[in-house]
Amino acid sequence: MKTNYILLLLCLVIALQSCNQQKQVILKQSNFPQPPIAEAIPQEFKEFDNTRIDNYYWLKDKENPKVIEYLNAENTYTDTVMASTKELQEKIFNEIMGMIKEDDESYPVLMNGYYYYSRTEKGKQYRIHCRKEGSPDAPEQITFDVNKMAEGKKAMVFSNYEVSPDNRLAAYIFNETGSFADYILKVRDLTNNDELSFSANGVTSVAWANDNKTMFYTVIDETLRPSKVYRCNPDKGKPKLVYEEKDPRFSISVGRSKTDDFIMIGSFSTTTSEFLLLKTDNPEGKFEVFLPRQQDVEYNVLHHKEHFYIRYKDRSKLNGMLYRAPLIGYRDTALWEVVIPHDPAVRIESVDVHKDHISLELRKNGLCEIKVISLKDNSVQQISFPEPVYTASLTGNPEYDAATLRYWYTSLNRPNTLYEFDIPKGESVKLKEQEVPSGFNPEDYSVERIWAGASDGTQIPMAVVYKKGLKRNGKNPALLYAYGSYGSSTDPGFSVSAYSLIDRGFVYAIAQVRGGSEMGEQWYEDGKLKNKINTFTDFISCAEKLVSEGYTSPEKLNATGGSAGGLLMGAVANMRPDLFNAIVAEVPFVDVMTTMLDSSLPLTTQEYEEWGDPNIEEYYKYMLSYSPYDNIKPQNYPHILATGGLNDSQVLFHEPAKWVAKLRANKTDDNILLLYTNMESGHGGATGRYDSIKETAFQWAFLLKTLSITK
Repeated sequence: MKTNYILLLLCLVIALQSCNQQKQVILKQSNFPQPPIAEAIPQEFKEFDNTRIDNYYWLKDKENPKVIEYLNAENTYTDTVMASTKELQEKIFNEIMGMIKEDDESYPVLMNGYYYYSRTEKGKQYRIHCRKEGSPDAPEQITFDVNKMAEGKKAMVFSNYEVSPDNRLAAYIFNETGSFADYILKVRDLTNNDELSFSANGVTSVAWANDNKTMFYTVIDETLRPSKVYRCNPDKGKPKLVYEEKDPRFSISVGRSKTDDFIMIGSFSTTTSEFLLLKTDNPEGKFEVFLPRQQDVEYNVLHHKEHFYIRYKDRSKLNGMLYRAPLIGYRDTALWEVVIPHDPAVRIESVDVHKDHISLELRKNGLCEIKVISLKDNSVQQISFPEPVYTASLTGNPEYDAATLRYWYTSLNRPNTLYEFDIPKGESVKLKEQEVPSGFNPEDYSVERIWAGASDGTQIPMAVVYKKGLKRNGKNPALLYAYGSYGSSTDPGFSVSAYSLIDRGFVYAIAQVRGGSEMGEQWYEDGKLKNKINTFTDFISCAEKLVSEGYTSPEKLNATGGSAGGLLMGAVANMRPDLFNAIVAEVPFVDVMTTMLDSSLPLTTQEYEEWGDPNIEEYYKYMLSYSPYDNIKPQNYPHILATGGLNDSQVLFHEPAKWVAKLRANKTDDNILLLYTNMESGHGGATGRYDSIKETAFQWAFLLKTLSITK
């Protein structure tokens, strides 16, 4: 009996060896690709007696053929790994397209006697900009057909255009690479569609004087910082420099007041601002400072025919307040009157001043409110919203004498809807609702607002949507999104692309982590500089909340974020890789130290007030403690898809490339790790609307592949 048992064990061992050998043969004979491996070339960086070794620093060089070869190899590898999802990508693309009205038109806006709008046409990648004189029913005039502008181009970004006061000339800004560095200013005669010979590079904003021939525009420097204002007659003459911002922390913009009485130059850092004014009927004059800048004081000037209104914020009034100042003697702050006092529970998001009223967009407890104050009797009207989780935002009205205002309303299960509020009547009228051709019933979905307890006890809000009937048993796939930087609020709005996941049983959640301003300005302060770690731990707490409440499990939970939100993705991948199945990091800012130590790179010096100046030891050490690239270590990581843009000027392409290369060399798992670089565009990815949707379908297919969902 014992002999038979030994023989049986021997047979099992031989059988297992045979199976393993057969498995190895099958793997060797398969076409499963091997990922490209970037060569490791050590380069030392010494700061504050620490030595950093960067093996992939050489990937910065866009002109190096080996770099392009490596990026192409990564793209080929990505295409090969994702080849099995081609049909799924096409299916998702069609699902998203089915929810979009391809032939669509924006609601017209009256400006200076013309109704302006834009429209899309089926099969065309870009918008067509139009106007009608005097009436919405007048004949259409096409001002800019971006599809024609894009013919023969690999990318096209049409930024905006400004029309001269006589409605004849349009100064417009565009680029053909997707890079912020490559914007071009040109001028078109709208009476005959002729192009003037004038052209300027690196332009970011433009404004016309009242003489209809003088324009002012801002130009970037070598770090992509808008730093100079030029005055020019586009028909003749040489542009003249009229203002230069020399502080590298500040960027500038130029525009007209709503009253059309002033050209205004705004100069902004992250914490401080200053305005300069010039009468629009005196273009040869000198700009005058409204209020000299003071460190950590931010203000904005809004002109009324009888007063100046100043939206003001300092360290003691973080949520802002509103003052009224006289037209003469406005620099004497003793003459300022308080219109809206500071409220530590209510943040002033935006202010719009008209002849007879002020409209306010406010934020309280993470939700938006809209109020209108009469300048005749100081009465207040508030526009109320019925749902517990929503987004509402003022769209403004360019006409100074307007007695109406417009606002957008949306939620996770409510398509974008444009309303017009009649101030004298106190009534809102629906102007346009986003159409969903394939059909959409909000009642089929549940929307919740839930709160996650952060590591320091702070309650972090999340907006959650899922299909009704979903069971909280931990078996549902989920996608958690966040941004969490620059005080930018991530509000819950309707996303047609998200429903391709939601209808497959996903829980879709938005985490409003610190670093944004969802809960007020202090929320931003608590997620920047040496509080930045809160952004990451807040996100982790939100993920843990989804798991503990049974919405999902770590094996089913996925995360996504882009740009500074990509920094968040890189940080949580290092800190809690066990908490996520897969991560999509779009154009991620992950190489924090190398980028912030190089003051010649775009945006670096302007962002010292956001992240800290790494030339100061305490900030250097703090940033080094969370920089995703610098904190990669041998451990298991989730499935990861990183994207980049070769022409990206905000987060240079080498950041995701270096991050993926270092992850490949260090991770200890067999999970998928992909890098996709758009070789023809920049920070925003593909510029055409169809191509952009294809990129989203690709990302969703990646997530589904990691979850073994094939349909």
